[in-house]
Amino acid sequence: MDEKEFIKQMYRDLWRCMIDKDAGGFGALVADDYTLTHMTGVVQSKEQFIDGLLRGTFNYYSAQHDEISVSIDGDNAKLTGKSRVLAAVYGKGKHTWRLRGDFTLKKQNGAWRFCASEASTY
Repeated sequence: MDEKEFIKQMYRDLWRCMIDKDAGGFGALVADDYTLTHMTGVVQSKEQFIDGLLRGTFNYYSAQHDEISVSIDGDNAKLTGKSRVLAAVYGKGKHTWRLRGDFTLKKQNGAWRFCASEASTY
């Protein structure tokens, strides 16, 4: 598997970890200083997002990936993923969201890690 395909699989794995509430798996895919910028503009750290995932603030049930694109420049990469996600967040009912995630990644000690992401809709 080439690096682009590997990073695309990381994106699929990230969603699987969120659906399964697998904090350890999620934590292994993202850098220690990872941040997520929600579509509301709220910025969360890795720890804050994992806490929300485990406490039930963020509940993900499925993700169907419509498009995943990756560009690599040395030890830096960008990924844009477009996925239809069935989720219930902030105490609201289940809804299917057309979520776009724009991610930056870095290769650290030979391993790719997500460093930041910004969520929007498409």
